[in-house]
Amino acid sequence: MYLQVTTMAYSNLKHAVMAFLVPIPYIFFYLSFLKNQSHQTSSTGSLSPLWAWCYHHPLLLVNALFFLNVNVLFWVISQLLSNHWMISLYWTVIPVMLVHYYKAHPLAEYNWWRSIIAILMTWVWSLRIVHNYFRRENWQWSAREDWRFTNMTSQYGKHWWWASFFAIYLSQQVFLIGLCLPMYVIHSVNEPLNIWDIIAIMVSVSGVAIAYFADTELYKFTSKNNKLKELGEPVVLILDKGLWRYSRHPNYFGEQLWWWGLAIFAWNLGHGWTSVGAFLNTMCLAYVTKLVEQRMLKQDYRAEAYRQYQKTTSVWILWFKSSPIEGKDKKP
Repeated sequence: MYLQVTTMAYSNLKHAVMAFLVPIPYIFFYLSFLKNQSHQTSSTGSLSPLWAWCYHHPLLLVNALFFLNVNVLFWVISQLLSNHWMISLYWTVIPVMLVHYYKAHPLAEYNWWRSIIAILMTWVWSLRIVHNYFRRENWQWSAREDWRFTNMTSQYGKHWWWASFFAIYLSQQVFLIGLCLPMYVIHSVNEPLNIWDIIAIMVSVSGVAIAYFADTELYKFTSKNNKLKELGEPVVLILDKGLWRYSRHPNYFGEQLWWWGLAIFAWNLGHGWTSVGAFLNTMCLAYVTKLVEQRMLKQDYRAEAYRQYQKTTSVWILWFKSSPIEGKDKKP
């Protein structure tokens, strides 16, 4: 028993250290760029070709750093560990790194209040989702990888070692860079705050709050069922209390509100095209919702109860319950 606990503690520490070390190449390079850009500009008035490219192409630079430090390095680590857990954790951290990247870039131009608000909200969003991640994993690093990745492992078979680079890592770059484009816009346009900024704040904060309470209710539900299983007692089949009474996936709804709130910031600054990231995320969550519900229906002991739940409860949007007959007209 002691040996098992010691082994788990060592593994936990090892993966924690690894998680803290992996972004160092990106951070070191970017800080070197900022230092050299400032020094060379003040002393010679010109930049070396490398730093000049970094200066004039902030979006290309962030994509290059993401590709090398996240896609390539994380993928190599995943092959060594036979586990893709790290990308799930860093999904919650990368937006914080991106918003500070955009703010610190020498070409950044922004309204100070809008920038501070966006940064603070991104930190709150990140801390909430990091807390939920570790709470769900019993405060363990690398406890398990996303079940969707595990399913893909069996689907791709012997080709998974290379297919995972595209299916997991390259796709994450498209999603995360796309979702965070409004952060780039916020730090590229200097316009006074207006009513649309207030609306964007309200939508984003509401999304974070809804996702927090929904995930907390889900955590309490699963914890209670785990205890009932240990006692050999019947489990509660369906979570239909709190926010889950009004939506089958209130956590997904809250997450979408957060990203669409950021998109409102960018639209207000004349760059509505950046909402493409929020749109792609909504499409992705629609597919994930389908997978989750199929997974629920495959569990024979709760399949019938979940079918009834589907008939009476909205998929995403918080809405009043309907009768089973009206279920076909329920909100999306």
